[in-house]
Amino acid sequence: MGAQGTTTVDFGAFPGSSDTSVAITGQASILAGSLVEAFLFPAVTADHTADEHVVETIRVMAGNVVAGTGFTIYATNTSTLNEPLEFPGVSTFRGVATSVYGSGGAQSIGGKGTRIYGTWSIGWVWN
Repeated sequence: MGAQGTTTVDFGAFPGSSDTSVAITGQASILAGSLVEAFLFPAVTADHTADEHVVETIRVMAGNVVAGTGFTIYATNTSTLNEPLEFPGVSTFRGVATSVYGSGGAQSIGGKGTRIYGTWSIGWVWN
């Protein structure tokens, strides 16, 4: 094994973003062909508990290996949940009626995809 360690990735202040990355440097022995692995590491950060790390929908991977220097860790929110697009009001059938008759200029609300915020613990290893 070449080296191992932990770091954090930061998706920013709430509401956050869908992806982020962090550069790991100081890896003088890493080769261009070294295999690098990164993973969500269930350790408390200033923003999230260890339990949140276990259930959150974050995909983590490592790449962009630079010989004698290090690599980059990429983290992405993989959640496919989106707020539904809705029209202001209480009508249960408004969405159906709008799709048939048009919205009549009414503005919708919602439709924003989920984002991750704050710092998350990441483990990494290369050989």
